Amino acid sequence: MGNEKNIPTLSSYEISNFHMHSIDWLPIISNTRHDDFHINRIDDISDKKRFHVLPHRKTFHDFFFLTKGTSRRSKGLNSYEIKAPAIFFLPAYQITEHDMISEDAQGFYCHFHERILDIFPKGILTERFVFFQYQSNPIVQLNTRTQEIIATILERLFTIYRGESSSKNLISLYLMTIFEELKSEMPEVRTKNRKSNFEITKRYKHALAKHIYDYQNITDYADLLNVTPNYLNKCVKTAIDKTAQDLLKEMLILEAKTLIKHSELNISEIAVKLCNQTPSNFARFFKKQTGLSPKEYAQTN
Repeated sequence: MGNEKNIPTLSSYEISNFHMHSIDWLPIISNTRHDDFHINRIDDISDKKRFHVLPHRKTFHDFFFLTKGTSRRSKGLNSYEIKAPAIFFLPAYQITEHDMISEDAQGFYCHFHERILDIFPKGILTERFVFFQYQSNPIVQLNTRTQEIIATILERLFTIYRGESSSKNLISLYLMTIFEELKSEMPEVRTKNRKSNFEITKRYKHALAKHIYDYQNITDYADLLNVTPNYLNKCVKTAIDKTAQDLLKEMLILEAKTLIKHSELNISEIAVKLCNQTPSNFARFFKKQTGLSPKEYAQTN
């Protein structure tokens, strides 16, 4: 991964330079037209054979709409093959690597900051649409009718984006229309969880993704969410049948695995950076959670 020491977290203003080091994409991915929204044709990638976007996070959401061809992209530690017609969704702060696009690929790439949806209730994406949830399957396969609807809306968004002036509210409404169209095609997921439990759990997962290098204690996250540690644990347990500590450990292991595989940090540096632990304590923790030592995991494919 070159000389990268960390998995970078990119703002909309930093994504252009990061992509330029990886691929030839014209026009450049940037937000010069709108601070919180970008859309680009996949057709504009000039050399799909050499396409490879290295592991990173973004401070904004994105989706990859494929009408033709195939692609391969990761969400966290899981790699997915995307076969058209389909959409791949990635929530903000999730680790991703995009390492293949077929030469015949067509469609759209779009990213947006959640504040562009501020005419809607806060947190609507993860609460209403399962494909924006942190641990959900990121791929939605499309039937012909839905593909045509989504393609028409994205063509309209592309036209608006390239115009002299782009209406934030209009962009917001079109994006929400896409998500609602997809939701209507998906089976309803019944849940016994109360809304408040789900909301607290969702906010906790977001806080873990954003602050895992800063805090490794449940009390700290409870303080961030303005709840007690016991209440946080109760909400998580009710919502997903795991403890708050389980989710914290899962996030630490996800980060550790990513750093082991995709950074130049050695095990001792990862132990200090991620857990502020001695290498031996970190190795014991890692093996207890994964069944492998850090060195053994580094040697796996």
